[in-house]
Amino acid sequence: MTSSHNTPPLVLGIDTGGTFTDAILLDYETRQVLAAHKSLTTKRDLAIGIEKVIDGIQINDPAAIKMVSISTTLATNAIAEGKGKRVGLILIGYDQELVESFKMSERFATPHYFYFAGGHDLYGQEKAPLDLSGILSTVARIQDQVDALAVSAYFSPLNPEHEVRAFEGISSICDLPVVLGHQLSTKLGSIERATTAALNASLLAILQDFVVAVRRAMAHRHIEAPLMVVRGDGTLMSDEFAARTPVETIHSGPAASAIGGRFLSGVEDALVLDVGGTTTDLALIEGGQVNVTEEGATVSGYKTAVEAADLFSIALGGDSHIALGRDRRLSLGPERVTPLAYLAREYPMVEERLQQLAKRTWDRDSAPYLQYWYILRQPQTTGQHNPRQKALLDYLADGPRPVPDILQHMGVLHPAQLGADDLFRREILAKAGLTPTDLLHSEGRFDRWSTRASEAGLIILSRALGLEQADVRAHIWRQATETIVRAVVAFISGIALPPKPPNQPRFGDWVFENSLYHRHPHLDTQFHLRIPIIGIGAPARVFLSDVARILHTELILPEFHQVANAVGAVAGSVMVSEEILVYPQFSTAGLDVIGFYVQTNEGRQLYEENADALQAARRLAAERARGAALRSGAANPQVTVDVLADGLDSYRVRAKAMGNPRLEKN
Repeated sequence: MTSSHNTPPLVLGIDTGGTFTDAILLDYETRQVLAAHKSLTTKRDLAIGIEKVIDGIQINDPAAIKMVSISTTLATNAIAEGKGKRVGLILIGYDQELVESFKMSERFATPHYFYFAGGHDLYGQEKAPLDLSGILSTVARIQDQVDALAVSAYFSPLNPEHEVRAFEGISSICDLPVVLGHQLSTKLGSIERATTAALNASLLAILQDFVVAVRRAMAHRHIEAPLMVVRGDGTLMSDEFAARTPVETIHSGPAASAIGGRFLSGVEDALVLDVGGTTTDLALIEGGQVNVTEEGATVSGYKTAVEAADLFSIALGGDSHIALGRDRRLSLGPERVTPLAYLAREYPMVEERLQQLAKRTWDRDSAPYLQYWYILRQPQTTGQHNPRQKALLDYLADGPRPVPDILQHMGVLHPAQLGADDLFRREILAKAGLTPTDLLHSEGRFDRWSTRASEAGLIILSRALGLEQADVRAHIWRQATETIVRAVVAFISGIALPPKPPNQPRFGDWVFENSLYHRHPHLDTQFHLRIPIIGIGAPARVFLSDVARILHTELILPEFHQVANAVGAVAGSVMVSEEILVYPQFSTAGLDVIGFYVQTNEGRQLYEENADALQAARRLAAERARGAALRSGAANPQVTVDVLADGLDSYRVRAKAMGNPRLEKN
């Protein structure tokens, strides 16, 4: 079908989360959501889930699609799960003794790091000659052991000469991709810059493959449109930019949630709570903008130099594992498992087994049979598995098995004896168990999969506890509410609430519990959140109604809140920032200022007067930001320039170019 000139421009937004991949079709002129669809995320190949969700939208006129935009947890998950590519990190001018003595090397995000002479000082002067021969010798030795290289030189934002020379030398002897630290950040934190470069290098191939897969899915459906990717601060960048700087997609998914919540609700100031399958993410919107942290995003303990939305995440969601501990107490999370309802739909024998157990009214020891292991994907080769792992895979080849059966078959007493952690990490095996999603099935509030399996699971757990099913459900929802309220208080106040020590009540703990449960007969305490909560995600109403009540605020659940992440993927603006440093040149004796350098990524220019240097820096920053925004897909970007003092006679000239994404013309 060909597109009519009267057809309004449509944009397709896609979000790949830990459990679901969401898609929406938006009329770009009226800003109305025309269609929405959810499909399970296929972790073994995210492109499969994206193809399915696009099909679910049922696009009648592919030519009407003028932009496709995606938000993804791919980068964050790859880092968290240790699935990035192998990186060799070249450190130039770093003090090895200092780094090692303070154990800062643990923050480099790669075990393959090497020190070399070189680098510059605070004024951009060469600290020591570059050991280029040593770098090339090391690269020649390790090039078959790593997938990419990252280079970070001391004070390279002030003078990138050594990084550039290292890049030229490395490129002449090998074909590995090379990432340079100064091109990712102008911040002077050497450890964070090295970490950012290493993470970016580890993600290059992963995100490039993902972009290619999305492009292929678009081509299969005759969608010819710009492809944009959501940054970690909620703004958009072209797929080409994303493929070069994948580290900037850290926190992309939660940032899109916040943008989508703001877009759908129209509220300028609110706390956005995105309840997903794996996590609940919190973000603050003030003045219609998502709060951004300039300290650098942290992911899995690695502090980077990447600006991203100021987020707070807790391991609580629809797929959090409801388990019975050795102390006979219920726990909710933090582990994510496949809901029994879904597993039983895929494997009917699971439903039959659970129903049989549920009928054993005399049996109170069946709770361990609620956890199943199953093969998620067939390994490409079995040669890397030890005999016990191979025997485990053979036993699970016919379908999921409950853990007690696995232990008995394998002749061990505890799952740790099976050495299966590596199989779970590589997503060859997966776990299933009772989850809040199962509770929703048993309560009739969700019926996507096997309700019978969920009901049987709840019966088995309740019998093990000696409680009524209603009491067990109430306990779990109360625990979920308390966990989220605790997270909100910690996030908004900036004060962490540590776990309560046994038999040692503290005033803060008492205030918190009394605010939730009003247990004191004479003293009343309460929290009062002064802004509303915007709930995002399919289970938001269930998880957040009591949270809003306890915090004495309004819960807003806008239309299409179930797919707000995908809405956020297309609702953001394209924004590019360019930072240029201005700093003094000192005389040989180091006492007098004799000029001022204007430092860009490519080099530096010397000016006699400070005013001339600042004027040149403002002009260059504006030109470069506007050009980069245009290349990244912005339409008519608007540029603002700020001059920030950065120490004695030193300045950061920061230009931001922002505009709506450029759509293809009819």
